[in-house]
Amino acid sequence: MLLLGIETSCDDTATAVVRDGVRVLSNVSTNQDEFHAKYGGIVPEIASRRHAALLSAAVDDALTRAGMALGDVDGIAVTAGPGLIGSLVVGVATAKALAFATGLRLYAVNHLHGHLFAAFLECHEPPAYPFLALLVSGGHSQLVEVRSPTALRVIGKTRDDAAGEAYDKTARLLGLPFPGGPALEALAREGDPKAIAFPRHRPDPGTLDMSFSGLKTSVRYFLESAAGKSARPEDVAASFQAAVVDVLIDRVTRALDADRDRTPDETGYRAVVLSGGVAANTALQTAFRAVGASRNIATFVPERRFCTDNAAMIAAAAERRGEANRVDPRTLVANPNLPFA
Repeated sequence: MLLLGIETSCDDTATAVVRDGVRVLSNVSTNQDEFHAKYGGIVPEIASRRHAALLSAAVDDALTRAGMALGDVDGIAVTAGPGLIGSLVVGVATAKALAFATGLRLYAVNHLHGHLFAAFLECHEPPAYPFLALLVSGGHSQLVEVRSPTALRVIGKTRDDAAGEAYDKTARLLGLPFPGGPALEALAREGDPKAIAFPRHRPDPGTLDMSFSGLKTSVRYFLESAAGKSARPEDVAASFQAAVVDVLIDRVTRALDADRDRTPDETGYRAVVLSGGVAANTALQTAFRAVGASRNIATFVPERRFCTDNAAMIAAAAERRGEANRVDPRTLVANPNLPFA
C-alpha cells in the first residue's frame, strides 16, 4: 500500500510518501525553531499559522520527491491527535479535503502509535510481536506492550513531566538555547555524569511508572546552592542526563524481568523498541542497546530522522493498523486529547 502521510501535531510541518509501511519514498519536514526561539518554547498560535502557510507546499514536495502525483497513492494518513489543537486542525482539515476531493481512503492516526511503528521504517527485519516499547518524547514517556498492531497496552507511564519536557526545562535553567533537549545533550558530552548525585525516582511496588518532576526541581535547587554556583554546567548537564537515562533503563529492565514470570500460555517479548524524540539521544540509545545485548533480545531504534516528529511514521502506523484507523473524511475531527487505545 502506498500512503501519503501528514503530521502537524506540534511545530514540525511534515509530509511523506511510504510504501507498505516500510519503504520511505520521500520524507519532508520543516521545523519552526527560529519562530519560537525568542519565546523559549512553542507558541501554539504561531505553530498553527506556520502549518497553514507551509502544508500545501509540503504535500506537493513529498509527492514530487517520490516521483508521483496525488492520484498515484492509495490513501492518506494524518495525525488526528494528541497534540496542539490548532496544529492538528490544519493537518486534519488538509487531509480531509484531499480525501474528499479524490475519493482516496483516509486513515486517522494517533501520534503515539506513529512513534511505536517508526521502528519498522527502512527496516529489513522489523520487530517481531510481541515487543516492549519505551516511548519517550517531549510530551509523553511510557512503556507499551505491543502484542499486535491493534493490541497495545500501556504498562508504565510518567506521573508528571515527560522525559523530554524535563530536558527542556533543565536546559532553560542552564541558560541553554531553544530547543533545549539537543543543546543539553551536546553540553553533557563534555561533562562528568557522576559529578552530582541527582535523585532517581523509585517506583511504587507493582508499578512501572516514572517521575521526572522531582529531578528537575533538584537541579534547580542545586543551581541555587553554593555548590551549584561553582559547578561546571557540563557536569550538571551530564549528571542530569545520567539520572534520566537510569530511570528509563530501570523501567525497561523491570518490565523484562516481569516478562519472565508469564504463564506458559503467554508469549514473552521477542524484541524491545526505543522510540520518540528523546530516542535520538545518544546516551539513552547506548544504554538501551546494552540492555538488549545483555539479555540476548533483539533491540530496535529508529533512524534519527524517524525519532523526531515525522510523517513517515504516521503512514507506517496507518498501514499496520489498516481498517482499525480508517475513517470517513466527513466526520473526522482533530482531538488534542486522543486516547492511546
